[in-house]
Amino acid sequence: MRLTLIAFCLGVWWLQQQPELPPARWLWLLPLLFSALWLPVFSRPVFEFFRRLAVLSLCVALGFAWAAWRADVRLAEHLPAHWQGVDIALVGVVADLPHANARGERFVFDVEQVVTPNAPALQRVQLTRYWPRGAVNFKTQMRAGERWQLTVRMKMPYGTSNPHGFDLEALMLERGINASGYVRETPAPQRLAAQAATPAAWIAATRAAVRQRIFTTLGDAPYAGVIAALVVGDQRSIPHGQWRAFTRTGVNHLLAISGLHVTMIAVLAGWLVASVWRRLPRHAERLPARQAGLAAAVLAALAYALLAGFQVPAQRTLFMLIVLALAFWERREPRPFTALIVALFVVLLVDPWAVLSAGFWLSFGAMAAILWVSFGRVALPDKLRGWATVQWAVTLALAPVLFLLFQQVSLISPLANAVAIPLVSWLVTPLALLGVLIPPLWQVAAWLMAWLGAGLTWAGSLPLAVATLPAPGGWALALALTGTVWLLLPRGFPLRVLGLALWLPLLFPLRDAIAPNHFRAEAIDVGQGTAVLIRTANHTLLYDTGAAFADSDSGERIIVPYLRASGIGRLSGLVISHADNDHNGGMRSVLRDIPTGWLLHGMPTNSPLLDGAPPARQCVRGQRWQWDGVDFEMLNPAAAAYAQSRRRDNDFSCVLKVSRGGQSLLVTGDAERRGELELLESGTDLAASVLVAGHHGSRSSSITEFVAAARPRFVVFTMGYRNRYGHPHPAVMERFREIDTHMLRSDSSGLIRFDFGEEGVKASQYRPTHRRYWQTQFSQP
Repeated sequence: MRLTLIAFCLGVWWLQQQPELPPARWLWLLPLLFSALWLPVFSRPVFEFFRRLAVLSLCVALGFAWAAWRADVRLAEHLPAHWQGVDIALVGVVADLPHANARGERFVFDVEQVVTPNAPALQRVQLTRYWPRGAVNFKTQMRAGERWQLTVRMKMPYGTSNPHGFDLEALMLERGINASGYVRETPAPQRLAAQAATPAAWIAATRAAVRQRIFTTLGDAPYAGVIAALVVGDQRSIPHGQWRAFTRTGVNHLLAISGLHVTMIAVLAGWLVASVWRRLPRHAERLPARQAGLAAAVLAALAYALLAGFQVPAQRTLFMLIVLALAFWERREPRPFTALIVALFVVLLVDPWAVLSAGFWLSFGAMAAILWVSFGRVALPDKLRGWATVQWAVTLALAPVLFLLFQQVSLISPLANAVAIPLVSWLVTPLALLGVLIPPLWQVAAWLMAWLGAGLTWAGSLPLAVATLPAPGGWALALALTGTVWLLLPRGFPLRVLGLALWLPLLFPLRDAIAPNHFRAEAIDVGQGTAVLIRTANHTLLYDTGAAFADSDSGERIIVPYLRASGIGRLSGLVISHADNDHNGGMRSVLRDIPTGWLLHGMPTNSPLLDGAPPARQCVRGQRWQWDGVDFEMLNPAAAAYAQSRRRDNDFSCVLKVSRGGQSLLVTGDAERRGELELLESGTDLAASVLVAGHHGSRSSSITEFVAAARPRFVVFTMGYRNRYGHPHPAVMERFREIDTHMLRSDSSGLIRFDFGEEGVKASQYRPTHRRYWQTQFSQP
């Protein structure tokens, strides 16, 4: 049974790797595969092997077909393209805990009725209600469980697309969110009911009420967000600095609703009910205390999982507990691995897209490692040694996956977890949950977390706290996981240490080398903003760092992960073109996480972003340097420009030209008409093989004379999907079209790469070549 369930799960995973949903005509294979069930058991091993292989193939096909059907149904609910940006009136319920930031409050809205005639039928959307302009004291207006009538403008789910980057569209698909947008204040939103009369609304309102009580009780306590995360699963309430310390010390799994917490609550509830039940003879005669305890444990786990938002780790633990409880109920020997596999099957049956989340792999991987070293061993170690073995196993087993997903692993995780797990799981979490009944206990829990947090912050700041490696390839990952299984075999198994050899491809990855006199330029997809990475044989330059948002920035979310995944642990230099947010917004995060040699910029010398920065100078026309046979030259602004009063920061943009042989890259930042005229008047050779269009293709840039002088073979527009500025402007695209320039845009291409070498300039686009069926596609201009 276990192999058939694993095969089904493999089919679900296989479907999620497809660029397109398969056509229905392939379903004729299923009846053919079903015939394997009627084959007799063969006595000859060869025939029996093929019979079992046919059965497993049927299970893979069933998993594939199930996931494909679920995907087809969910994609049919998406917002049609022609309804993007159109006012639609909806009636529905606030389905999740709203999250407030500096711009507004974001929430998930379960649609009950589409009021606008002929509008598409939507099920669930994500909306933002922006604060009034000029408002200082923000007052949240949306509450979980409330029913509202709203007029909204929406667009299809769409996110940035970079290698090893976060896939927003996959997350939206998993959560069943059909579209995202914002609430229109005209006509005014109307609250129809303080709480909708549905079970989901009642659960959402209960979670919101508990969260509000936590923050009311704790006020400005530093770790109030952690208490909210442990009780109702609201991880967004945890400040970024605390998350960073938890991640660097490897204890962040404890601040989510982990399987350990669900298990602990189930054990405590089961023990308490069983103890009381034994003292009630009349009830114990009808139902044994053991079975009553099992029922209470499952119900407590279910209640906690629902209160915490029913996340994947909680689902996995709940389903495992149900399987084990049924085994105990029927007085059968429990088989933990079987329970884990059944839980895996049920999770993917309910949510086929769970395989796309990091939490899925980390949760099931950690549990598999614990079971691998804890059950079925002949000699059981003492408690201390068993604890150490489990910590070692989980750290070793998850390291390859962590390197793949996040490109870093905490080296002090075993020691940090040795302190944090008992404290958080057996003290902080029970106190936090009991605080629902006795609120003063939340203050005790917050005090304990403050003590622990101070230690974790110190430990996370140590120089060797985290190991960083490039994202491993598929074979390196598979070999490392195989080596982990080998290393964790029971004591006495011969040559266990040879498992370390299988880690070598992961620890010493092959580098994507760039030859001398060649260079590579990559326009990283940061949405509405610019970030261009330029690499030579031994040096790396980053031009601009994307935008900062209300609660994060492109440097932390996109650029730093991409640099780590690409094996770039240091920048030779950083250029910040000028002082606009969509160009310098990620600067602090990049400088904090990536050692950087020097900084050139077009910002004012008193900019607060320069505090703590590496050696910095303003860009000046005439600055030149050479790396590995590749020439770099700053073409603008002139030195005298900084003494002038200019109406817009765009006119201070650093204009960089990178050349080798007869090929060149020209990046102009947000230079507009004035800046481009200065370049033309300077007499500089502006001819370029590749041009990163000024100001994202704005009408105020790429004037006719400049385009004629540059005459690029490729032009890149760095821009966000359906950006509110209308970039790139049709008139600008027409100028490039007239000279037969090939136009690429980051919203449809994702990361755009150019290799400059002996064979000319080769361009590649990430999104079209790494497509998944849920991703929105539209044609290039």
